[in-house]
Amino acid sequence: MTLEELEARIPRGKVRTRFAPSPTGYMHVGNLRTALYTWLIARHSGGTFILRIEDTDRNRLVEGATEVIYRTMRECGLDHDEGPDIGGPVGPYVQSERRELYGLYANLLVDKGAAYRCFCEKCASGEDSGEFDREDDPCRTLSRAESDARAAAGEPYVIRQKIPREGSTTFHDVSFGDITVENREMDDQVLLKRDGLPTYNFANVVDDHLMGITHVVRGSEYLASAPKYNLLYEAFGWEIPEYVHCSPVMRDAHSKMSKRHGDPSYEDLIAQGYLTAAVLNYVALLGWSPRGELAEKEFFTLPELADAFDIAGISKSPAIFDIGKLTYFNASYIRAMTPEAFADAAEPYIRQAVKNTDISAAEIAALLQARCEKLSDIPEKVDFFDALPDYDTALFTNKKSKTNPDVSRAMLQAAVPALEGVADWTMDAVHDALFPLAASLGVKNATLLWPVRIAVSGRAVTPGGAVEICHILGKAETLRRLKSGLAKLSES
Repeated sequence: MTLEELEARIPRGKVRTRFAPSPTGYMHVGNLRTALYTWLIARHSGGTFILRIEDTDRNRLVEGATEVIYRTMRECGLDHDEGPDIGGPVGPYVQSERRELYGLYANLLVDKGAAYRCFCEKCASGEDSGEFDREDDPCRTLSRAESDARAAAGEPYVIRQKIPREGSTTFHDVSFGDITVENREMDDQVLLKRDGLPTYNFANVVDDHLMGITHVVRGSEYLASAPKYNLLYEAFGWEIPEYVHCSPVMRDAHSKMSKRHGDPSYEDLIAQGYLTAAVLNYVALLGWSPRGELAEKEFFTLPELADAFDIAGISKSPAIFDIGKLTYFNASYIRAMTPEAFADAAEPYIRQAVKNTDISAAEIAALLQARCEKLSDIPEKVDFFDALPDYDTALFTNKKSKTNPDVSRAMLQAAVPALEGVADWTMDAVHDALFPLAASLGVKNATLLWPVRIAVSGRAVTPGGAVEICHILGKAETLRRLKSGLAKLSES
């Protein structure tokens, strides 16, 4: 495809954004925020959202990482309009499949005098970073004829950007405003490596232009590269997109989040029992604030975020990831779920602990929804349903319920025949057997129900009370556990 044909197919006239991850492993929180903000900008404006895979750094590729990207985007509802899996008008959407065109544009810059071939021996890291003193590079001042001759003779080379020696370069960012950098402070970065693959910085500029990207969202660590991007756009005569640099997500006031330091990725958070909707809502507020009448609003669905999202609300201050705040969001989302939806989400966690399929996971879930902050809390809360744990008879003593071992023994002795007489083991039937029994014994309900709950659960704290637990366990298991409790009390 010729340069003219590539230029002719660029879509114009509407907002176009892209999320361009490298398939190098997990999706960390900062990456997810970038994907979310990029998607929100496109959806808020009725624009186009593109997924592009940047795989030119072959040494860092991780097998299966591309599927992690697709799965995460799919789970989060961040649907793309163009991408490797669905195509589009400016494909291919995988950088390694666009390899030939980068050479075309790198050579075009050489023709324009904005880049040059460098034949110097450099280590691999030097080729990638471009960190060298350009004043010491003899290739910068090679004549075009000599450069062409050495290239034609097969001498290996990289193509470097030719940064002006004098003056300064100014770029504009939505959050940080105008930033000016002296040209002498920038190095002649490598654009095209010896193997013909582009560096990250060059491929981004070329692809963003050819895909018609209007807004570029990325981390503030790339602020230092932005002047070089501007110089490339200007050398080509291309329109510069709107930059949206996002400040880092921090573990605390001093340290960025890092997988190396044990900070969670998106997949880690889901495995820890957080809901995708809660994670997205919280991540959206890490560096962005709604404005106007929505300024005090905390909870947003994804469509509500798309309606409310305004890039002017993005902050240039670092955002601190607070796991306690995320847990608060998650608990609120759990409470707001329909009982059916919560039961579906909770069942795998319930079944981690409750293997007996005769025990209803849905009925257990009904006890948990108001008492659960994250799904991973569930197994330890409900394992007693599967097997009665060994417990100390000291649990039968409770000052508030006015129980001790002797009182508890009397209560269980009365409860066993009362429950044995229940024919139809429904919640109401269990309730109607126990509450009138307390009245007939002349005790408060808690004095009877506390020892019953301890005997059937072996726990001082349970989701649900004695009636609910007895109903879920079933008549036979309830009576077995009550008699076991009586035996414990008789032995003590």
